[in-house]
Amino acid sequence: MQQYEDGVNDDAANTADGAIDGSGGGGGGEDIASPTPRSDKPPNSVSAPLAIAGNGAHLKNDDSDEDDGEEDADQHPNGGYWRQAAASRPQSPAMDNGSEASMMPPARPKSRVDSRYNNLSYWKARRVLFYKNGDPFFPGVELRFKPGRDIVSLEALLDKLSLRMDLPRGARYIFSMDGDRKYRLDELEDGASYVVSSYKAFKAASYGKKNGIWYAAPGGQGWSKATSRKASIAETDAPPPGGGGTIKPSSGRVIRIINNMDHTVQCRVLLNLRTSQPFEEVLEDLGQVLKMSGAKRMYTVSGQEVRSFSQLRNEFADVDTFYLGVGSVGGGVGGVMLSPVRRARSRAPQTAIVEDISKQRRSRSKSRPRALYAPENEIVRNNDYTLLEVLKEEPVRVTIKGLRRTFYPPIHHAPMDNSPPDKKMQLEWVYGYRGTDSRRNLWVLPTGELLYFVAAVAVMYDRDEEAQRHYTGHTEDIQCMDLHPSREMVASGQRAGRNRKTQAHIRIWSTETLQTLYVFGMGEFEVGVAAVAFSQLNGGSYVLAVDGGRESILSVWQWQWGHLLGKVATLQEELTGAVFHPLDDNLMITHGKGHLTFWNRRKDGFFERTDIIKPPSRTLITALQFEQDGDVITADSDGFITIYSVDSDGAYFVRMEYEAHNKGVSSLVMLSEGTLLSGGDKDRKIVAWDSLQNYKKITETKLAEAAGGVRSIYPQRPGRNDGNIYVGTTKNNILEGSLQRRFNQVVFGHGRQLWGLAVHPDDEVFATAGHDKNIALWRKNKFIWTLQVAFECISLSFHPFGVALAAGSTEGHLIIINTETGTLINTIRVCGSPLSCVGYNPTGDLIAIASQNGSIYLFRVSRDGFSYKKSNKIRGSQPLIQMDWSSDSNFLQTVTADFDLCFWDVKSLSPEKSPIAMKDVKWYTQNSTVGFLVSGVWNNRFYPMTSIISTVGRSAAHDLLISGDTDGYIRLFRYPVLSPKAEYNEEKVYSGQVACARFLFNDRNVVTVGGTDAALMLWELTEE
Repeated sequence: MQQYEDGVNDDAANTADGAIDGSGGGGGGEDIASPTPRSDKPPNSVSAPLAIAGNGAHLKNDDSDEDDGEEDADQHPNGGYWRQAAASRPQSPAMDNGSEASMMPPARPKSRVDSRYNNLSYWKARRVLFYKNGDPFFPGVELRFKPGRDIVSLEALLDKLSLRMDLPRGARYIFSMDGDRKYRLDELEDGASYVVSSYKAFKAASYGKKNGIWYAAPGGQGWSKATSRKASIAETDAPPPGGGGTIKPSSGRVIRIINNMDHTVQCRVLLNLRTSQPFEEVLEDLGQVLKMSGAKRMYTVSGQEVRSFSQLRNEFADVDTFYLGVGSVGGGVGGVMLSPVRRARSRAPQTAIVEDISKQRRSRSKSRPRALYAPENEIVRNNDYTLLEVLKEEPVRVTIKGLRRTFYPPIHHAPMDNSPPDKKMQLEWVYGYRGTDSRRNLWVLPTGELLYFVAAVAVMYDRDEEAQRHYTGHTEDIQCMDLHPSREMVASGQRAGRNRKTQAHIRIWSTETLQTLYVFGMGEFEVGVAAVAFSQLNGGSYVLAVDGGRESILSVWQWQWGHLLGKVATLQEELTGAVFHPLDDNLMITHGKGHLTFWNRRKDGFFERTDIIKPPSRTLITALQFEQDGDVITADSDGFITIYSVDSDGAYFVRMEYEAHNKGVSSLVMLSEGTLLSGGDKDRKIVAWDSLQNYKKITETKLAEAAGGVRSIYPQRPGRNDGNIYVGTTKNNILEGSLQRRFNQVVFGHGRQLWGLAVHPDDEVFATAGHDKNIALWRKNKFIWTLQVAFECISLSFHPFGVALAAGSTEGHLIIINTETGTLINTIRVCGSPLSCVGYNPTGDLIAIASQNGSIYLFRVSRDGFSYKKSNKIRGSQPLIQMDWSSDSNFLQTVTADFDLCFWDVKSLSPEKSPIAMKDVKWYTQNSTVGFLVSGVWNNRFYPMTSIISTVGRSAAHDLLISGDTDGYIRLFRYPVLSPKAEYNEEKVYSGQVACARFLFNDRNVVTVGGTDAALMLWELTEE
């Protein structure tokens, strides 16, 4: 029985991989060219069976080695295994009733070039093993083929390998185990092992390794630790704990079960034959593992039904493979065997299963819960691999938002590695500018670099060199900044975070070296630093700061020593700014809503207060400047500019007031020659006024609507009178130009919340989409194109071929864009709810759209990626926030707003209720923040506080994971992340939620977006 079964398995492997051409007995004649005797002992690895249809194809065992050949030759001197097999198989029309001549291959056909057939290697198929580049735990894919016949070129072989191996960009390159690239099919040798990659870079690794043991390559080549069975058994892991070396097959057995309806679904399980659970219930449990509902029958390979544990223990003690069915197979048992099942791979031969099953625990009663995994003392070990993943590894239980969730381990995954990755993140580029909610945030350094801030990063941008430098000393968003009078140092204040490391403070740092010079104010600010400014006369030795809390406390610091010189509560709710008077270091001015006050600091540290504007006035003072003689110029939200002078008694009075803009004035700049520039945030105008001629209007210009209103103005070359200026806008753009010529865009940024991010599948290109209705395409730090659409967008996805870009809107529209030209192709109304995530399947012929209403919409996609037709809808109830396709396009996994992991069957259009049945599914992407392989990113022991993970992204090489949380932390882990003890490399440049983080195509860069603050950043992964 065992010999018949194994011979069938080998034939199935040959048929599946193309070694047998299926024409009469010809395939058998080719395969038998160099027959190898084999052992009649039961092997450990049993693949799915295939019935013989009576075509006379001969069978051989490819896993035999020399030791077994000698044993069998002694045991069967008269014909050995081949004569026994001939008597046990059905007779072929080509056979002559068991004669020895019938065991010989058929006569070769006559040919004019007879020398071509003289070599037996012409008849023999090549047997080659392929590993995945960079994955030492991949078990390998075995192919058998004849060059020029079954596979005609290396490209055809790569196409076949792309279907068999889960590679990020498909199979494109083949390397030897030493890293030499293979260009032709003829270079592949029989019995050798090779490495398949999507990229040109070969990664050296111990390929074939699994759980500390190497697979034996075909023909004894490759990374093989064991040269014979006996040696491999001796070199296996130590016996399992629990003691005892006796084998008790009557108490437990390892069997392979196969889904009768889908032979690709199979699993190995350890069955407790002494359980008190009824046999029918055990069949139902096994059926759930195989994704079957209502499994009621079990059959052997030959079609005999198994009805009890007693039969498994006695009658079928030598059978290792069984089929599960939902009912009677009728007369079609042969129908089960006729569909060939591809073997996963051919494993090293063994003489016996080395197992150690100690004393069994007492039988469980029906009231006790069933054990899905065997206890530690019931682990079966052998020289191929331990069944640790299947039988011992426990499910992971993670508590998220107070609810406990369970995730089940797949059979095969990389081992746990809690060490930090060997790469760290270094900020390479910051996109955009913060103009939506901050003022006085644009300067020019002596080097010509632009200075501004985005999120928690201070950016110095050199337009000539097209380069950026970054100061990243802050741990929360920068709220205010000022340039020292020497223009060589900067004072910057941040908002307060949730823990001690992120509390509000002020930093003094050098623009040349980017080193932090002084830090002060820790614990002094309640909410954050609302305003900061240097004094002017004493070399900038003083710094004033305003607390963003309810009392808006004004404080003055001698920053070189960190001394607090004095503080006073202004008791103003909306303070928009504070500055030193340029002619008096003890005179400070604060302004805000219904508030303009002069503060004179006395020698004893007290402050004298003089209110120029006070309640009930509702005027909002938005900007402040000074004339050469010290008179104060203010601008307000009503569009007026007011000049205050001081009389001989020291009292302030309004010298002049005029209407400069239709609505609010956001910025004032006094140039060196006496020209005042004012910018309006509503009317988008920039106006020049001559202060020497009673503020007569000189000229004006108006910015384009797409650029936004004026937020900040600064001269390009301070001290020169060339009229060239930089303008920061309310839509997070920076423009350059003058009032005499048009303005050009220098920095582009999204003007509102930014949630959509997608990376190109084959290029260093990524796209972003936000609430500002702009969709932009970037190549590294280069801006390629932007498209204004009619809807706010929150999700993005590239077509697998990169030709199209799909965006989901907040109003339920799907927007299709041509990636090359940036033109709008189509807009499709999907539903009335926001489309929180969109994604193409790996082949690009389907797109799944997950909505906030809980449903998933499926559309069929044309080959060019531009035509879409609604296919189906899978109804759900909970809002969905993340989604992944399976590698075979049969399943989807989604994450709900409550962080529940849900699975969906695309073919049956229904939710998959059993998470155990889905544990071995390979996923094309890993965007879901929950699951077994990312469970370690939750409740990590090294986190400073409890974090809610908002996004994750897996690298193309499946070795790194990037995660972002709701507190702004970005962390780089090794993938998979299986333990809360996993270490990581961390950066913090956001204050709010990290909306999305993705690896670029080459795994050398990571892109992150900040959600509510619209901060977009590019990181480079560098060696530690």
